[in-house]
Amino acid sequence: MVLGNAWLVLADRVIEHGWVAIADGVIAEVGEGDAPNGAKDMHGDLVMPGLVELHTDHLEAHYTPRPKVQWNPVAAVVSYDGQLATCGITTVLDSLRVWREEGAEEVDGQAIVLAGAISTARDAQLLRADHFLHLRCEIPMPNVVAEAKELIDRPDIRLMSLMDHTPGQRQFRDEEKLRDYYRGKGAGMTDAELDVMFARRVYCKENYADANMRAIVELAHRYEIPLASHDDTTPENVADAIRDRVAVAEFPTTLEAARELHQAGIDILMGAPNVVRGGSHSGNIAAIDLAHEGLLDILSSDYIPSSLLIAALQLPMRAPGIDLAAAIRTVTKAPAEAVGLNDRGEISKGKRADLIRVHVAHDVPAVRSVWREGQRVA
Repeated sequence: MVLGNAWLVLADRVIEHGWVAIADGVIAEVGEGDAPNGAKDMHGDLVMPGLVELHTDHLEAHYTPRPKVQWNPVAAVVSYDGQLATCGITTVLDSLRVWREEGAEEVDGQAIVLAGAISTARDAQLLRADHFLHLRCEIPMPNVVAEAKELIDRPDIRLMSLMDHTPGQRQFRDEEKLRDYYRGKGAGMTDAELDVMFARRVYCKENYADANMRAIVELAHRYEIPLASHDDTTPENVADAIRDRVAVAEFPTTLEAARELHQAGIDILMGAPNVVRGGSHSGNIAAIDLAHEGLLDILSSDYIPSSLLIAALQLPMRAPGIDLAAAIRTVTKAPAEAVGLNDRGEISKGKRADLIRVHVAHDVPAVRSVWREGQRVA
């Protein structure tokens, strides 16, 4: 198969009139100018690598579409997967919460159920994207180590993140922001309920966090799974990330932390919604500010899959030092390499033929076609 008359987004440049040939699921050849006879006409649309997503919890919205309503987990996975594919995402790390917390959120403790549903859907060939797992480990929770051990033997785990949402630090160093978050979810929580939950979180941090952190880090290193830090804010947070040999720093909240992490060779991941909205919903550092400083390596859709492509295409306009090829790297090559998926993420001979065709009108991108290993999936 040959795709011609396309704007080809390569890892280091853009070919404004080019073509790409696919054979046996991989890129066979890339050319400039008119395509060979018989090529599929892309009508001048963008053709770029399929997007690679490292941190999305959007599966939860399909599994628990309303408070106290849990959907068939396999059906939820298939629905979620279809949404990802039509947003241009061909490789995804499904972010599963590895902890339980009484009185908090509906999907606590469902990581094993959802991981099983992903496997069932994959084995039945129901999925369009390539799915891996990202275990989100809430370090202060008493049962986080035991739950991580129940999943750790799975070969599809590609990332484990070290999270701590104790009130008064990291993302929610302003406790009121965390209260606003929970007041706005579902039926909301009262201040009295939040007082109880926050006190319990502080207790858990004081009594379990240190031992759990050592155990989760050791587990990840033993199984050679890359680690991510989460919401780094202070020099102490950065020092911990360096000590634990993390590969990715998710959503650092201050410019100072991002600079120190980057100097240590740790990839900086920020939220695509942050780019699209022009800032953080929690009042932390804006992704665009990091982009201007050369500190933005990877984008993640986080809670809205369509934001990944929108944000990448906006980056060159919002941060003039970033060209289109560099912007697309933040959602393709960079995230793939961060978790060892070196066979994909760029249009280059021998790489997987995970490709998307994108038409842009009125500054809104529409994914017209999606190929995974050369096969049309959307």
